[in-house]
Amino acid sequence: MNRTKTAKRLCRAGIIAALYVGLTYAFMPVAYGPLQVRPAEALTALPMLLPESIPALFIGCALANITSPFGIWDILFGSFTTLLAGFGTRLCKKIPLLAMAFPVLLNAVFLPLIWILMGVEEAFLLNFLSILLTQTVFCYGLGLPLYYGLKKHENRLLGE
Repeated sequence: MNRTKTAKRLCRAGIIAALYVGLTYAFMPVAYGPLQVRPAEALTALPMLLPESIPALFIGCALANITSPFGIWDILFGSFTTLLAGFGTRLCKKIPLLAMAFPVLLNAVFLPLIWILMGVEEAFLLNFLSILLTQTVFCYGLGLPLYYGLKKHENRLLGE
């Protein structure tokens, strides 16, 4: 890969990470916890088009979780969940409806488990359903339209 392509991908990754942080901070304090208002999760659709968005989302999530009331656990494991979801989304990029299931389901399962292990929550099923609902709204309701909107301009977007 030539330097220009590398520089463009690095810049895109930085912008994606910054957008994730900014969108999360804009909705503080409701961006954390069982009923998450986190429109930044719409960006989890980007790995279907941009492989550099996978580490960008991981970094953005880690930075956004610095202010999480769940502390280091959320920084490490919440971000790792986003990283896994990014790889799953990329893996299923040809089937967008399936691809978006990765951030929805992984967050719905792992976030309540993290909270239980921390001892701050006990109701797994209630938290699972709550995260499942909010992730579905932001990933499918905002993420898929974002994906299809960018997909129309994929040649220009990727015309490195």
